[in-house]
Amino acid sequence: MASVQISDVRKSFGGFEVLHGVTVPIEDGAFVVLVGPSGCGKSTLLRMLAGLENITSGTISIGDRVVNNVQPKERDIAMVFQNYALYPHMTVAQNMGFSLKLRKAGHADITERVRKAADILDLAPLLDRYPRQLSGGQRQRVAMGRAIVRDPQVFLFDEPLSNLDAKLRVAMRTEIKELHQRLKTTTVYVTHDQIEAMTMADKIVVMHDGIVEQIGAPLDLYDRPDNQFVAGFIGSPAMNFISGHLKSGGQPYVETDNGSRLPVANAPSASDGRPVTYGIRPEHLDIADDGIEVEVAVVEPTGSETQIVARIGTQEIIAVFRDRHEVEPGDRIHLRPRANLAHLFDKDTGRRL
Repeated sequence: MASVQISDVRKSFGGFEVLHGVTVPIEDGAFVVLVGPSGCGKSTLLRMLAGLENITSGTISIGDRVVNNVQPKERDIAMVFQNYALYPHMTVAQNMGFSLKLRKAGHADITERVRKAADILDLAPLLDRYPRQLSGGQRQRVAMGRAIVRDPQVFLFDEPLSNLDAKLRVAMRTEIKELHQRLKTTTVYVTHDQIEAMTMADKIVVMHDGIVEQIGAPLDLYDRPDNQFVAGFIGSPAMNFISGHLKSGGQPYVETDNGSRLPVANAPSASDGRPVTYGIRPEHLDIADDGIEVEVAVVEPTGSETQIVARIGTQEIIAVFRDRHEVEPGDRIHLRPRANLAHLFDKDTGRRL
């Protein structure tokens, strides 16, 4: 195992810079998830860590060694790809042991390490099968087993679950997390799915347009987002954003364009009349006798909860309730935001106030 230090890393393709000075410290044994929308640079950063892309500037260190100019095979990392990348003409056992064979490891050593990895991943009954005889989840476990037998300092995962169906993704999330807890190997995991990031990571790195927006523990990002982008990206359904002006005389509130008043627990000094974006998560809205009046547009029951899409004037918001409420599209109801859980963002910069 080893720590990883990514320091002021930049990447350009010709005159186009896709990573703008990214710095990410990764502790020994940590499970770090790089998350962000498509095109944010997360997979490029992972490929640079793996040695599959050159670094334009900055440094990447694994343990005490700067690996900028070290070949991928000499970095002591193992990578699990989105498309499994299994050899179709080899059995499961041969696929898992192939990297050891290239290293000229002994037959007995290869057999033993493949057996141990197969036991960890429940692959022992499948060792003599070929990839075409496996399900998607089984193939992904074989790809993980191939990484485990190498006993690397760092595991790299590049969107490994995106080809699986929803139910299998949930099961594989658990398997990968349990695997990390068992092996304690430093892991860097790339995904665009914030639910994967929230449920699996010790630390999340939120990226956007080639920069790091925020680094922190999952619940820190959920409770205390640095800016409007992170607030909207972390959490499902996404945080509601409502434009208005802050009124800070007496008990502060945000007044919307249609005159609705949104409560806040406190406000920055000298901010009366300031244009702001009011953020409130769907699960932090309650149906009440008072509060802001909204018109229900869509009702989506899921069994465990009810999701309502409603409108405040011309602005649309989503509310989620664990209790079942008898509401229909077209109804007018009152929603009360929990003031102590509301967020205020600067209208121009998007920074949290």
